[in-house]
Amino acid sequence: MTQAELMTPDQAANLLGVSPRTLAAWRCTGRYSVPYIKVGSKVRYPREQLNEWLSNRPTGGSQA
Repeated sequence: MTQAELMTPDQAANLLGVSPRTLAAWRCTGRYSVPYIKVGSKVRYPREQLNEWLSNRPTGGSQA
């Protein structure tokens, strides 16, 4: 896995449309099973896995 394939928390939060703090809360509480890895003490989000996770999430709203 290359550096370009790993996203920082800020980059991942931007992709998901949430704040980095919200993303950290999701990760720490397990509220959503957002894919991440730890590189030493740093949290990184694999771009491909994050995009896959995002595309598999159900969307809100009602269907007519």
